[in-house]
Amino acid sequence: MATAASAPPATPSPRAQPIHIEVDRRLGHEWDEWNGKPLPSGGDFSAPPGLFFRYAALTLALASALVAVLLYLVGPRLGALAPALWIVLGAAVALKAVWLGLAAASFYSGTNLLPERLLERGPYLQVMNYTSLVARLSGKRDWVEHAAIDIYNTFAVRRGRKVGKGELLVLIPRCLSKQALDGVLEIAGRYEVPVFVATRGQLARRVIRERRPRAVVAVACERDMMTGLRDVAGKLPVLGLTMQLPNGPCRDAVLDLPQMEEWVRGWVTPSSPPASH
Repeated sequence: MATAASAPPATPSPRAQPIHIEVDRRLGHEWDEWNGKPLPSGGDFSAPPGLFFRYAALTLALASALVAVLLYLVGPRLGALAPALWIVLGAAVALKAVWLGLAAASFYSGTNLLPERLLERGPYLQVMNYTSLVARLSGKRDWVEHAAIDIYNTFAVRRGRKVGKGELLVLIPRCLSKQALDGVLEIAGRYEVPVFVATRGQLARRVIRERRPRAVVAVACERDMMTGLRDVAGKLPVLGLTMQLPNGPCRDAVLDLPQMEEWVRGWVTPSSPPASH
C-alpha cells in the first residue's frame, strides 16, 4: 500500500485538472528476490479463504510449540514457578484456539462475532503478519496473503461504515497500467474523492497523517498490502484491493475496477434527498 507522491490539493474531480504521473520502474524491496521470470498464474494469486485459516492454525501451533520447548528447557531452573507457567501456556493456547475459531465462524457465518478491536483492527493483523512468515517457508506466501487480505476486507466491509466524500482517501501505486489508472481516476472523479499516487510507504503514511481521512481505499500487490495494513489498519478503517501482475511485479498492474467502485460508493455517504415542499 504505500506511496503517495507529492500530492496535489484535492479537487472536486480529478479530471478537472490534468495529473502528471512520473512512473518509477524500480522494483519494490518486497520483490528483491524476483528472478525476472513470469509470475505463476499471470500474477493472479487468488486463493480460497480456507488456505489462510489453515496456515493461521499452523502458525499459532508452531508459536505455542516453540514456547513449550523453551519452557521445557528452562523449566528445571525455574523451580516452583515452572508449573504455573505451564498453566499460563495452556490457557494461552486455549484462548488462541477460541479466537481463531470465532474468526473463522465470523467469516463463514456472515456475521462478525467479535468487535473491530478484537478482529480485523486488532489480533487479526498480527496473526496475518506471522502467518505470512510461515507461508514463505512453503513458497505459498502470495496466495496465503491474498486469502488473508480477502478475509480482512470481508470483516471490514460488514461494519457498514459511512464517511463524507472529503473524508475518504484513495491510495494507488505507481505501477498501474494506463487503463487501470484511467479507471481509478474516473471512479474518483465520479465520487469526488482525492487520489494519491504511492511511491513509498513512508510518504503514504505522511499523507495519511496530513490529510487525516476517516477511511482509506488502498491498492497494492499482496506483499505491499500486508505491510500497509499492518501499519495503518489498526488506526483507521482500510479496504485493501490487491492487483494482478501480468508483466511481473511493479509494472503495468491491473485491478478489479468494479470492486473499487463498489467500495468507494459504499463508503461515501450519499447526499441527503432534497426537502419536499
